[in-house]
Amino acid sequence: MSRELLWLTLSVGLTALIWVPYILDRIKVRGLMATLANPSRRDKEQSPWAVRLMFAHDNAIENLVIFAPLVLITDVLNIRNGMTAFACALYFWSRLAHLVIYTAGWPVGRTVAFTGGFIAQMMLLIEIFRSM
Repeated sequence: MSRELLWLTLSVGLTALIWVPYILDRIKVRGLMATLANPSRRDKEQSPWAVRLMFAHDNAIENLVIFAPLVLITDVLNIRNGMTAFACALYFWSRLAHLVIYTAGWPVGRTVAFTGGFIAQMMLLIEIFRSM
């Protein structure tokens, strides 16, 4: 497995697991049966950190939709170099930082971490265009 695909796999795994803590909070706040029931406007609000984590999860999914195809395109085109490996690692660590910082409620850090992931995506896009 290439380094790029490894970082993609780790990013997918991270994104796949983000929902667990906020569902545990939902069970704690609303109870198991209310968590299993259909959502209602009368549901108790979740903890503020859990709401931020849900937003971070949504953002992670939205960005994975861009990152994953870029990595797969580089793989299909056999573009593997230090820049692509670095970009994929940068993406993963930026997304992990974004998740932690967003959940903690540090707005400026959240934007910086998000920007790191965006830069990683642009680095991959540039490498793809350079290979043409």
